[in-house]
Amino acid sequence: MKISGSIYSDKNRSLRDTILDLEAHQVDLLHVDCNDDVAVFDDIAKIRTWCDMPIDLHIITENPEKYFDLLREHPVEYVTFQYEQLPKKLEIPSDIKGEKGLALITPTPVSAFDEYESFDFVLFMATIPGQSGGVFDPENFRKIRTFKKKYPDKNVHVDGGVNGEVSFILRNMGVHSSVSGSFLFKGASVGHALMDLTKRAIESRFKVKDFMIPIEECPVVDIDEMTFKQVLEAIEKGKQGFTLIVKNGSFEGIISNADVRKALINNFQDIPGLEVKEMINNNPITIDAEANVDEMLILVRAQSFPVMYLPVINKNNKAEGIVSFINLIKGEI
Repeated sequence: MKISGSIYSDKNRSLRDTILDLEAHQVDLLHVDCNDDVAVFDDIAKIRTWCDMPIDLHIITENPEKYFDLLREHPVEYVTFQYEQLPKKLEIPSDIKGEKGLALITPTPVSAFDEYESFDFVLFMATIPGQSGGVFDPENFRKIRTFKKKYPDKNVHVDGGVNGEVSFILRNMGVHSSVSGSFLFKGASVGHALMDLTKRAIESRFKVKDFMIPIEECPVVDIDEMTFKQVLEAIEKGKQGFTLIVKNGSFEGIISNADVRKALINNFQDIPGLEVKEMINNNPITIDAEANVDEMLILVRAQSFPVMYLPVINKNNKAEGIVSFINLIKGEI
């Protein structure tokens, strides 16, 4: 996941010193907020003389047309317009360079993007736009899942309340880029903050149930009605490489692609006589829905094998969902 450093969140140094510090620490992008202020482009012109880092521009305006010539004169790598301020559907001229994005605040539904399928990405505003230091709204975890399911070929960017814990969750969800402002500059150094954003987990505020794939979005097969074909269809349709196995809602186990393959190898001489229940991993590592991020990481790190899927259950052994680590394993960070 790329880190986009919000350049105006550093209140203690000159803009040039901030930019050079972010460059020295190899931040991926420079996030520039433009609250309907054309003077921002003067700063962009200066930045281009200081470094060649990609610029991630977020424009909030009711009159986007007045920025088109400025974007032609000062092209940026990413330009995002705030959806809620637009008086009508935005049409960006094709000669304006850079990837195009649409920013949505938390109350705005994902369906707002439907008219902008030609755009490259969505930017979810997880706090109030323009307010540095806000708290991440967990409703955006659900929106990220919904958007990625509806638009699998579009990238997701996130802005607001991104600390070390949120950064880990977003990386695990396959988010392409996250904006960090006050978190980068309030610590001992930008370097320390970046380590928290890219390596560590810090004090947990979120529970597993806040960001798991909920049971209604998971592939599920009831053990009493299970057939080999049904298992394969559930794995294929779910596109996650597994299916949960339940009995009247209670968790019975999990069948992954690896479990199917292992069962076929073990029964290769009599595949027609294979009992589908032999494929079930009845004792996988699981996590309680009320556990926090730190508890989840402690559990995963304690295992002697890589954990790809972590079924989520409640205290009554009811299946509530799953946490998938596929995006981390694929290296989409």
